Amino acid sequence: MKSGIHPESYRPVAFKDMSNGDTFISRSTVNTKETIDIDGVTYPVVKLDISSSSHPFYTSKSKLVDTAGRVDKFMNRYAKRGEKK
Repeated sequence: MKSGIHPESYRPVAFKDMSNGDTFISRSTVNTKETIDIDGVTYPVVKLDISSSSHPFYTSKSKLVDTAGRVDKFMNRYAKRGEKK
């Protein structure tokens, strides 16, 4: 491994899945302005739309939780294209 190419400032960071509320702590160099208290310890928090705890591949559920409504918007917009005139 080359020396001097990896960051030195790794610290514990909380990652929060916004679709189901799960939170996990990992080491990261990401900069955040928000914090969260977990078990009396304050961590910087990164909010995720989807993680392994909510992704259909890992949960074996066929429905994807779409927080922004993009799938519904697409289906409504193009629903009539498949109909015969």
